[in-house]
Amino acid sequence: MPKKTLKRLMPDHHTIKNNKHLQIFGDLLHNANLWHLNRRSVAKAFAVGLFFAFIPVPFQMVLAAGIAIIVHANLPLSLALVWITNPLTMPAIFYFCYIVGAWVLGIKEQEFAFEVSWQWIMDSLSTIGPAFLLGCGILATLFSILGYFSIHALWRYSVIKEWKKRQLRNKKPK
Repeated sequence: MPKKTLKRLMPDHHTIKNNKHLQIFGDLLHNANLWHLNRRSVAKAFAVGLFFAFIPVPFQMVLAAGIAIIVHANLPLSLALVWITNPLTMPAIFYFCYIVGAWVLGIKEQEFAFEVSWQWIMDSLSTIGPAFLLGCGILATLFSILGYFSIHALWRYSVIKEWKKRQLRNKKPK
């Protein structure tokens, strides 16, 4: 079942509760519903985590945690999914966001060389920024919706499969 797999893979809730960046949420982190694994909370967690994974802002985890608390999504899973965009995957994912944005806007892709500087970021906001930000918004929304409905479908499939196994066990002659 997905629940057993997710429990094994999820980070410890004490680690998350004690994270210094999440202390701004105070006692809200002690809500037991944020730590339960059920179909709704996991589907919401996928939606929240995948959405913020594609949003290019610092402190994505804090934003994901705030929304997870508001919508009663599973908090550890929401935070873990934000890390889909990590230093290794971020260049490829954000380049794909730019390509999608350029395609939607109907503009030609521009050549650029990434630099780690504030000046480059400010200059890029006017050239590649609109296509990049639009692509990020489109893919964040798309993957958020896909994640939400995929988890609902996977969870339902898993429950039906378990029911059928149980029925077969009960029908076997003893």
